Amino acid sequence: MPDSLDLGEPPQPVAAQPYRVLARKYRPRTFAELIGQDAMVQTLGNAIKRDRLAHAFLLTGVRGVGKTSTARLIAKALNCVGPDGAGGPTIDPCGVCEPCRAIAEGRHIDVVEMDAASHTGVDDVREIIEAVRYSAVSARYKIYIVDEVHMLSRNAFNALLKTLEEPPPHVKFLFATTEVNKVPVTVLSRCQRFDLRRIGADLLAAHFARVVEAEGAEAEPEALALIARAAEGSARDGLSILDQAIAHAGMEESGVTAAQVRDMLGLSDRGAVRRLFGDILKGDAPAVLAALAEQHALGVDPAGLIRGLLEAVHGVTLAKSGAAPDPAHSVEDREAMAGYADRLGHATLHRLWQLLLKGLSEVETGTMPQEAAEMALLRIVHAGQMPDPGELARRLEGGLPAPGAPSAAPSAAPPPAAPETFAALVAALDRRHAHLAQQLHDYASPVRYAPPELVLHPRRPLDGNLAAALKSVADIGWRVSLSEEPGEPTLREQELKAKADAHAAILDHPVVAAAMAAFPGAELVEHARS
Repeated sequence: MPDSLDLGEPPQPVAAQPYRVLARKYRPRTFAELIGQDAMVQTLGNAIKRDRLAHAFLLTGVRGVGKTSTARLIAKALNCVGPDGAGGPTIDPCGVCEPCRAIAEGRHIDVVEMDAASHTGVDDVREIIEAVRYSAVSARYKIYIVDEVHMLSRNAFNALLKTLEEPPPHVKFLFATTEVNKVPVTVLSRCQRFDLRRIGADLLAAHFARVVEAEGAEAEPEALALIARAAEGSARDGLSILDQAIAHAGMEESGVTAAQVRDMLGLSDRGAVRRLFGDILKGDAPAVLAALAEQHALGVDPAGLIRGLLEAVHGVTLAKSGAAPDPAHSVEDREAMAGYADRLGHATLHRLWQLLLKGLSEVETGTMPQEAAEMALLRIVHAGQMPDPGELARRLEGGLPAPGAPSAAPSAAPPPAAPETFAALVAALDRRHAHLAQQLHDYASPVRYAPPELVLHPRRPLDGNLAAALKSVADIGWRVSLSEEPGEPTLREQELKAKADAHAAILDHPVVAAAMAAFPGAELVEHARS
């Protein structure tokens, strides 16, 4: 009898399944699981019920909102045969029939996915054009899903136009792109377009809560809200961040906390942002610099801190405008925003927004981000002590000094300078002392005019107080004297001489001279102005 029994090869351990990231594991398998796109789902459902299906669909939107997943769901909806194999197109594919399972696993022969980023040429499109002539092998429709369709070359688009306009009845095209503006208009006009919306932060947070529960993990609601805000409307980005946050939390019983998410994403603490915002409003420059240095020591990006302040200003402005509170904000944030909304006016909030926005641009583009952040916040501190333009205008109209103006009494304005010429002096006197100005114009010959000295030769005696009149024009201590010297012609004589010279010049003109010779006795008269 043998010492031992030969039982053959020992059993091999079952290989562990490789880990699938959450973004792939929780792809929507039905339209009911597709979050944030209710309008598109309703349109597609009505089109399927009424048998009004387009031959080409274009799905556009930002990254991670479900364009490729929607294209696969449409492929399942069109080719589903139901559990009994007798069903037709439906907005609720069963997920258990062979076409549904094959499409979900990416192995269906009649559902072809092509990445246009790596298949950009005419030859790649020519393969599609030649293949569409043949009927589907096992499915109801032969479906072509072209991802990032905007990457196709212009020649490839042109080669596809005819087939896209009149495809065989068994063919459907599903295009997905993040840059719809790069798709030619001739292609857009041949497709039924769906713009997938960014997913709201509240919807994302609720979705992440379900994922965390399904994974058997724990997470604080505030942590999920932070991840949802960081995702910027993208479910894929949010799930990737959540995957990282769960790994970051490790085996701790508390699970994913808001503090861990802030630390992982480099976000500033909300309490620190509130304190910094309060220091800015108080104009406490040393406290502002200290808070900024503290956040920098903790590894917070200066641009992220400025964005946190921008979010604070935005939240206060919405609260002042009566908007509904953001569910992603904590109770402390909401109470602080409500308090600031009662104290601050719209003009101050808008000015803070503009200054922070300019500061963010300087921090992001500058070579020294920390120093740029310090200068930006100091500028806001000092600008906050200045009144708005409306208040400044009211202060000036009321005779109050502008902020920052010296408190000492303003120095007396310099006395007006004397007119440069005697004619200018007479013109200035005419506005205050018309009679005396007329006498100087007609009867006074200027002998010397060198302010403050004035020497005249009057042709007639002058009426009025000339010294007082000159002082009203320019108080420079005029010295007026009369002389027997003939002096220059009076202003009236100068004007008459100028008129006579102009008259003579006209008569000397050849054309005028010829006219006078042709018409003896003719006279040149001045045209009276109306």
